Amino acid sequence: MDDFHAPSTPIAAVLTPTPPLPLALGFGIQYWQGSGGALPKPMTTRLDLAPTLEDFLKLPHIEDSPAWEYVDGVAIQKPLPKARHSILQKRLLAEVDGSTTSYTALPELRCTFSGRSIVPDIAVIAWDRIRLSETGEPEDDFTAAPDWIIEILSPGQRVSRVIDNILHCLKHGSKLGWMVDLDDYSVLIFAPQQEPEICRADRQLKVIDGIQLALTPQQIFVLQYTTPAAWP
Repeated sequence: MDDFHAPSTPIAAVLTPTPPLPLALGFGIQYWQGSGGALPKPMTTRLDLAPTLEDFLKLPHIEDSPAWEYVDGVAIQKPLPKARHSILQKRLLAEVDGSTTSYTALPELRCTFSGRSIVPDIAVIAWDRIRLSETGEPEDDFTAAPDWIIEILSPGQRVSRVIDNILHCLKHGSKLGWMVDLDDYSVLIFAPQQEPEICRADRQLKVIDGIQLALTPQQIFVLQYTTPAAWP
């Protein structure tokens, strides 16, 4: 009988799949080496290669869609909005703009201030806070907190990060924040020096002075319908 020779590699190691190893960090996607080659690993899209806000603002792709934000030394890409999110964003912009001459509602405006660079779904800003260039045109860079920040939760988006950005805005001059939850049919209201307030159904939503807008959560979610006849 031939002598038995133990395999050089333990059987357990042969039967156990090799855990994926990090290969490289692309812009926002970390690639991992698996048995089928390099594949993107599902993860929150982030880039840890911008040690300062100034470095982040020099990166070439931060205005790609969806936009990138800089929070606490980390660049994070916002989730790609889906149909409900985009429709509601469009309708809310129209509702706010149609209710005031003192403010303007702007989609996806980069607001860079107090160590962060964020891109709210809707930034409501007083016209007189938008700086003009020597030629009388609005300057591209907005370097302050919006008067009113509205965020619409996307599927898979981390609620804590959205709330953190809203609180950062309130700390640095915002008068109001809304977080709209499409799946819960609710709006979480944030105001300076007040407890957050969750609103559902026919409860009147708080807006800032100078905007003549009366909306309830129920009316907001009706705005998702694509037929204008269904709007409140």
